Parts: sequence; C-alpha cells; structure tokens
Amino acid sequence: MKGEKDMVNTVVTKTVAEMKGIPTQEDLLEQLRKETLVVTFNKLNGDERVMTCTKSFDVIPEEHKPKTDKEPKEGNVTVWDTNAKGWRSFRYDRVTKVEEQKIN
Repeated sequence: MKGEKDMVNTVVTKTVAEMKGIPTQEDLLEQLRKETLVVTFNKLNGDERVMTCTKSFDVIPEEHKPKTDKEPKEGNVTVWDTNAKGWRSFRYDRVTKVEEQKIN
C-alpha cells in the first residue's frame, strides 16, 4: 500500500512541476548542485523574488561552504545567493520559474 501511495505522489509531483513549467524539486536540487540558476518564487508575504543561486561548491566561497549535511525542512530549498553572497532558502511549492543563468 505504501509503495502505491509513493508512486501516486511521484506522479502528482511531476505533473504539478510540468504544469508550472519547472523541474521537480529533486531535479532542481540536482541542477543547483551543478550550476547557477535564476529562480523566481513568491515570498511568504506574496512579493515576487528573483534570485540567482546555486549549491555548487565550485561557486560557494570556501569560508561559506556548509560544515554539516543537515537537511532543510521538507519543502524548503537552501541555496547560496550569488548576488547577496549569503545563504537563503525558499519553499519549493512557491517557485514559479527556473532559468539558466545568462552569462554576458
């Protein structure tokens, strides 16, 4: 029964991501580990926020790399904001757009 429920959740998750035109949370995390992305999401107060961010250790300064493998709360995505030069987080379910960073 549990396996069936997990399968349904996976299908629903993929369908919602496709409808929004964004990667699933798992795929987003994988992309962020490899590259810098521009993520648009709605903050808790309703304001739209556009953040250039990554989880790539090639980009994060040595002194800011995480010292533990602590997982964020379920549904949260913790990233390095390349413009603010600090750690930030957002709720995956509030993401509205994901784009590759354009390099000039």
